[in-house]
Amino acid sequence: MYGKTQEQNMEFEAIYERDEDTSAPRTRSYIPAKGKALQCRGRRCLVLITVSLGLICVLLLIFIILQHNAVTADRDLIKSYKNTAEEFNQSINSLQDKYTDLMTEKHQLQNNFSSLSQKKLELETKFNDLSVEKSQLQRDFDSLVQRIPDFAYKVKSDELNKNVSKGGNQCSLDGFFISKKAMSWSASRQYCRDRGGDLVIINSVEKQRLMSSLVRLSERSWIGLSDIVNEGNLTWVDNSPLNRGFWFEGEPNDEDGNEDCVEIMGLSSILNNWNDLPCASKRKAICEK
Repeated sequence: MYGKTQEQNMEFEAIYERDEDTSAPRTRSYIPAKGKALQCRGRRCLVLITVSLGLICVLLLIFIILQHNAVTADRDLIKSYKNTAEEFNQSINSLQDKYTDLMTEKHQLQNNFSSLSQKKLELETKFNDLSVEKSQLQRDFDSLVQRIPDFAYKVKSDELNKNVSKGGNQCSLDGFFISKKAMSWSASRQYCRDRGGDLVIINSVEKQRLMSSLVRLSERSWIGLSDIVNEGNLTWVDNSPLNRGFWFEGEPNDEDGNEDCVEIMGLSSILNNWNDLPCASKRKAICEK
């Protein structure tokens, strides 16, 4: 700045000398006044330059401060971004770990599900096999049950044939006998009484099986059960109440309100073969002494 001031002074001196050479006719009083004016102008320019330089320095200082603040702000922002990125990375790593754990648990559950599905299939197969085996056993059992009446009847028939009296009207077995003639329920009861007995009373499963074995297939015989005395109240011929019945499906139904006496039917089933029907119907009699 000091060098520029010397150059300006030298320029002012040159101008002053040039003025002296070119303005020779001028008066001597004009020369000092002009020098003062030039001197004032130089000072003014110097002040302006100084002020301008000061303003420039202030502006530069402000710019530097603003730049420093901007850099500081950017640095803080970058630091904040860095911290945020680190937090994101930590969150991503945590999520990745959780995802890995979930995938491991998923695979474990899939393996458990596959194992349970396999066990389910095995159990279903065993269940189906057992069901088939049960069905086969049930068929075998039903076949045996169906063969029991024929077998029992054959055995009892052999014994009955030994006890049939020639020319007689009955066959007997161990205190039981069956009439060969079909009669009404009342006539059948009288038939039994005339021979020292009465219509049979069936009060056990074993006796029911025995009486069923005495009745041929497709034959029917009276037993000592009726509600003649008290409608709807079935009693035996000894006035004892009915405790257990071996009724055919849908029986007793007292059809038309006129079925008061009970028969035993010669069916394949040895237990459930009772039926109610009108007492005037013709049936053979099963008697017991």
